[in-house]
Amino acid sequence: MQEYVDKPIKSYHDLDVFKRTYNAAISVVKEVIPKLPEHEKYDLWSQLSRSCKAIPRLIAEGYAKRHQKLGFQKYLDDAMAESNETHVSLCQCRDIYKINCEDLIREYEISGKQLYRLSEAWSNFKLKHKPTS
Repeated sequence: MQEYVDKPIKSYHDLDVFKRTYNAAISVVKEVIPKLPEHEKYDLWSQLSRSCKAIPRLIAEGYAKRHQKLGFQKYLDDAMAESNETHVSLCQCRDIYKINCEDLIREYEISGKQLYRLSEAWSNFKLKHKPTS
């Protein structure tokens, strides 16, 4: 069983979900998209490329706005939506074109859960640490 040690978060690079989604996006672009047929270039290919790349970008952008009341929260919600979209697109690649991407599908299942938990934790943290007047 893996033991988790609390480490200070000094940057979005310290977030496991950022690392996971960044690496998964690289794999999607290098391993899955090239296997899609040419006629999918402006549909599944394009959509999958955009959604997988958006997730770590949204996490990074939102982290920069973490001081705003709902800043980070909004970006985490958007990242979760993009993660769900990427998950569905990968399932379509598997089911329509028989592309083996089970490991990536699992990565996005985990990432979606991580984003949800981070969003909940951030929401609770912001409630507990309201600035006093």
